[in-house]
Amino acid sequence: MISVRLNKIGSVTSRVDIGHDVNTLPGERRSAIGDVVIVRAISESATYGNLELPTGRLARINAGDIFAGALGKRRALKGFVGDVPDTIRSGDRLHLLNMGGVIGLCKGHHSSFSDAIEVEVLGIACSTSGTPINISDHAIPMSENMRDGAPIILVAGTCMNSGKTVAAAEIVKQAVSSGLKVAGAKLSGIACLRDTLQMQDNGAIAAASFLDSGLPSTVDSPRLAESAISIFNHLNAANPDIIVAELGDGIVGGYSVEKILADRRIMDAVSTFVFCASDYIGIIGGMTVLRQYDIDIDVIAGSVTDSPMGERFIVDTFRLKAGNAKRDGHALFELVSEHISMGVAA
Repeated sequence: MISVRLNKIGSVTSRVDIGHDVNTLPGERRSAIGDVVIVRAISESATYGNLELPTGRLARINAGDIFAGALGKRRALKGFVGDVPDTIRSGDRLHLLNMGGVIGLCKGHHSSFSDAIEVEVLGIACSTSGTPINISDHAIPMSENMRDGAPIILVAGTCMNSGKTVAAAEIVKQAVSSGLKVAGAKLSGIACLRDTLQMQDNGAIAAASFLDSGLPSTVDSPRLAESAISIFNHLNAANPDIIVAELGDGIVGGYSVEKILADRRIMDAVSTFVFCASDYIGIIGGMTVLRQYDIDIDVIAGSVTDSPMGERFIVDTFRLKAGNAKRDGHALFELVSEHISMGVAA
């Protein structure tokens, strides 16, 4: 074992609490998704150069910084794409795939981004006994049975940047303002505390994500449905009146979202399905995809509703309810709450 002093710690390791002095295992070993890896930054980035810390604060990554992250995959349509190599050893060159500290081998990126920050592997973090540390070792208990609990408002969308997080945060805010106890969840995507912290900033009494289930991202996750069930069971322990849950990325993509949409244990507990889109064609596509899972859209939100014309077109053409989180969050929540009441009454 070799002891290493860290300059920074990525939020993907937030449940581990490894501290700034870390033991590492040098040499070569088989990679495991979620392994806590200690790296040194080789390069910097003007467009994607920050690391989210366990506090939620962003810190600039400078060349030479030593920091902790976790091995994971990414499939961002408007970001980086990366995988985990089969083996990992000291001296390997990998990349920072997201601001939460997920580390992997970058295979490409969106044209608006500069190259991902390159890092040198120093070793896998380990306990004093030499056991490798994996973020799944500190996860909430995995469960296959959905317990009775609060109605769920599920916010999904066409893809990243379609307005899901804004809508989810505003629904939390409005629900809290109406006197409800609200819990928040992020069920898919890549590990970052920003979205769940935003839910808490808007009044959520508790918040959790797939990171709490031990997943650095939900790419190729075989038990994503069980992860979601575990998150809901965990949050219901706080006795919320409702749970607002966001599906990161789109309903079609690389983050295994289809496993949640296809799971009746989860979908039967959903009171309101909010769908975010950027344009009208996105709504048509969303309706088509969701029909395969016997899912009806209750409310349309997202950037397609940023203009009042968009709301009117949706109501007149698609016969769907539409509300905008930026212009009138209260009206959006009124539409959502109609279905919450029906869900509770059932």
